[in-house]
Amino acid sequence: MSDGTRVPLRTTLALSAASAARWASRTAGRGKGSMIGGLVAAKIDPNIMDRLAAGKRTALVTGTNGKSTTTRMTAAALSELGEVATQADGANMDAGIIATLTLHRAAQICALEVDELHVPHVSDAVDPEVLVMLNLSRDQLDRVGEINMIERRLREGISRHPSMTIVANCDDVLVTSAAFDASEVVWVAAGASWVGDSVSCPRTGEPIIRSGVDWYSSGDEGFRRPTPDWWFDDENIHGPDGFVAPMTLSVPGRANRGNATQAVAAAVAMGADPAKAVAAVGTVGEVAGRYGTHQVGNHSVRTLLAKNPAGWQEALSMIDQDADGLVIAVNGQVPDGEDLSWLWDVRFEAFETMKVVAAGERAADLSVRLLYAGAEHTTIPEPMKAIASCPPGRVEVLANYTAFRDLGVALERAERARGADLKGAGS
Repeated sequence: MSDGTRVPLRTTLALSAASAARWASRTAGRGKGSMIGGLVAAKIDPNIMDRLAAGKRTALVTGTNGKSTTTRMTAAALSELGEVATQADGANMDAGIIATLTLHRAAQICALEVDELHVPHVSDAVDPEVLVMLNLSRDQLDRVGEINMIERRLREGISRHPSMTIVANCDDVLVTSAAFDASEVVWVAAGASWVGDSVSCPRTGEPIIRSGVDWYSSGDEGFRRPTPDWWFDDENIHGPDGFVAPMTLSVPGRANRGNATQAVAAAVAMGADPAKAVAAVGTVGEVAGRYGTHQVGNHSVRTLLAKNPAGWQEALSMIDQDADGLVIAVNGQVPDGEDLSWLWDVRFEAFETMKVVAAGERAADLSVRLLYAGAEHTTIPEPMKAIASCPPGRVEVLANYTAFRDLGVALERAERARGADLKGAGS
């Protein structure tokens, strides 16, 4: 649509209606309006995603955990090639993707986060140049279903795009299986701290045998961990043709070093300079509130998001054990998944020396799990009150999706109030 071709009337109407819906949403104080704009546009023109993406060079990023951060890193690494269309808020289903393409119609490059379930039909619509696959593990069983089903859908979707380059985490058995038959694969050793969902081969059902970082299927000797093209260590990133560069990130955790390595690999596959791509991923800090720090009274609050057992396990490793307080907030709303049995898969036993405050709508469920973990804790369901109960100083807050979202709103409100108080005191 950016090459001067005639825009179909239905698409023109869809874009106009989306613009009007965004304006109405903002005017009514209901938010930025991008999601409602995407929903309206898709309703009027069911093919609008195809039309908006036509002629663009697109990288899709998917996986159970790390999509938003990796997408932001990929967009940063691709920025040297031109303007990049990417989501600002992690809206990774059809409406969010359409909204992003609508708002960035002039951009010739896209880095789009995509929900795992939506990858096959989004790929059919946008014909991506690169698909980045981070990891696959149990998420919301009441929405997503069994993870092996997702792997099969991804494998089928990939088979329809033989020219697409797959940037795949070779440490993840399920990701490797989905990408294994593709003709163009860049393998990245991005790490896999959670292996509870890949004890058996997704292709044969036989056990997966592990030895150090290596793994293979006991029922299919040909299916084993591929040799990586890219990998990382505590200081550097390593790539093809002997490429090595220091990699310093603004976000914490070993998982994010893996995310950054995949982002660099994706950008290089699309023509970015490796050294510039590495420097660019290092500039990515707070991502849609993740890793952000807020001053609330006498507390400096850092927020972390986790949505499933693998994400919680990784986030727990990012907790600063020297912080003055720790709040864990858990809700059980539909976007979180209403089944919280996964709490028993998370190793809360790690908090032997740190007092925890259990918060959120499902604080009582979390409290039971912490009790069995032997973690000293109190229970205060309201997250802001839970933070206020901590000793003055640094407070780490780990929350699942809706608890994180609602806390973000409350923290912004508290910071605005604090700013108004300071302004009033100074006038």
